[in-house]
Order: sequence, then structure tokens, then C-alpha cells
Amino acid sequence: MSYPRWVVLSDGTCPTEDIYFLKSVAPWLQSRGIEVKRIDTSYWRLPVMCMPWLVGELRNAHILVCRSLNGAWISWLEANRARVASIRYLIDDDIAAAALDVELPETYRRRMAHVSDHLQPRLLALADEVIASCEPLARHFARRHESVSLLMPPLIAPTPSYEHFRASASCVGFHGSRAHLADLENITPALLDLHRRNTTLTFEIMLGGYSPASLRGLERVRTPKPMGWRAFQRYRNRQRLHISVAPMRDTPFNAGKSHIKFLDHAAMGSVGLYSARSPYREIVSHGEDGLLVEDTPDAWRSAVQTLVDDPGLARLMAQNAARKAMEIGNPEKARAFWWVRR
Repeated sequence: MSYPRWVVLSDGTCPTEDIYFLKSVAPWLQSRGIEVKRIDTSYWRLPVMCMPWLVGELRNAHILVCRSLNGAWISWLEANRARVASIRYLIDDDIAAAALDVELPETYRRRMAHVSDHLQPRLLALADEVIASCEPLARHFARRHESVSLLMPPLIAPTPSYEHFRASASCVGFHGSRAHLADLENITPALLDLHRRNTTLTFEIMLGGYSPASLRGLERVRTPKPMGWRAFQRYRNRQRLHISVAPMRDTPFNAGKSHIKFLDHAAMGSVGLYSARSPYREIVSHGEDGLLVEDTPDAWRSAVQTLVDDPGLARLMAQNAARKAMEIGNPEKARAFWWVRR
């Protein structure tokens, strides 16, 4: 039996594509004789009708678009909808909420506003199905599309051993993007207090020059520059942390986030500390595989200090978190999801 091929029309959203399809599912589909291709639409920006080989790749294919797509390609899909087998739109952020969040970088907000106002409505009109990464997003898009499904993020990285808990002093890490800088700034007083109280504790804030000014330049605080997705994957697979922090302000933008950081922390061998709200409130068993923390600097300082003072407890919780990550992020769930859509 032959099946239609899958084609990911990529506008550069490599993390989303890899996590939900290309790394977690595509190799498995290919091993079963199903062809999967990725077309970089930022490279092939000319109208697709001028490139016959691309038309051939798309004919009778299942099309997957993640987050956004440039206008020229949307126009081609609108004009040639009958040529493809299906179109699915996968979304892992509330893009409209991002455009309105004044705490986010202005350039990011403008880009998200363009997607929300001009591109996303056209993608929703084209899509046979919208696939959301968390329940709040699924509910949000259910008001805008008649077919919405939920696909939780799969774990695409191995979990490590935990020898680093024995070999070195604790390291606290933050590996969010600039979109979460305001979240980090809310707990920066706690991190400064922890730095002062614990003279062997180290920190890694992967925001480079965008890191809070009060943390930059301190001894025992590393601020590596943000990395591209491929480089970060390699880095994550070799870097080992003890404690990871994922603060999240109570905002509409954050309300549309999945629990992907729980999986990232497991891949780095750390135990995570999370704001005590969705999505982590539904995932974390407090005190067993992570800590849920209220939105005050004192609460964050106390939670981190508890784990710094008891490395054995931190290691046990990190191991428990890895087991949960492998369970909730089992790629078999994503494979079953996509298999019935072939």
C-alpha cells in the first residue's frame, strides 16, 4: 500500500517542526515507507508555480505548516488547494496574545502582530485541522476552527545519568528565550540573594547581553549567548545542570504555553522549579519531580535554597522528573497521532 507523502512547509520554525514531527515522528514514518520532506520557504521564496519540481513535491501531499508561512506560499496554497491531500496547521503559542504583551521585545511583538492579523487567518481558512500543543490553545482555536486536536510535546532528547550531582557544586540554569526575560526579571532579586548566600553556587543564564544587568558580570554567573536551534540541541545534550528555573508571569501569552520546559530540564538532568500555574500545575507532582513556586522572590529563593542544601533530594527529584518526562513525552503517542492522519 502506498501513502501520500508528507511535506513540511517551513518558514524557519525549526524547534516546533522538530519537536512535534520531524525528529519525533518523521524517521518512524519513513521506516514504514512514507516519504517525508521539508521545504524551506525562506529559501524558495519565488512563487511555486515557477518551479515545476516543487509543484510535483506538493501534488497529493499532506501539508504541515507550523506557526506561520510567508504570504506568497499561502497565496499558492489558496489557488491550488485541490492539488494537495490535506493541510494541517500546528500552533504552539498564542500569537495574538504575544502581539499584545508590552513586556515582550518590540520587534517580536510587531512580527507576531503581522502573523496574527495577516497570515494566521488565511492559514486557518486553508487548514483541514488545527493542531494545538496544550489545552488552553486548543480551546482558543476551537472558537475559530471546526476541527482542533491536541498534541502534547514529545521528548526528542535522551535523559542523562546523574553523576553530575555527585561531582560538582550546584548550578542553577535559565534557558528561556527573550520572550521570557520579564519572567526572569521577576525572580532576579531571589537569584541575587542566592548568589550572595551561597559562595559555591553557579548560574547559567542563556540570554547573553539580554540577561538582567544585575546578574551580568558577577562571579559564578555565566551568560552564554542564545543559540540557534541546532546548536542548542547539541549543547543541551552535553550540558548538565542541577536546578532549572522556569518562572511564568500570569499573562495571556504564558497561558498558551505547553509544558515543553519540563522535558528540556529532564534532558539536562536537572530538577525544575516552575510557577505554580498551568501548564506545570497539571504536570508537576510538587516535592516529587519538581517544585511549584508562588510569584514572590522569597518563595523562589526558598525553593532553590531547599535544593541547594539537599543535593540528594535534588538528584532524586531530577530522576523522578526524567521518568515522568519519558512517560508523558513518549514519542509513541505522537506517532499514533500522526499515523491515523496518513
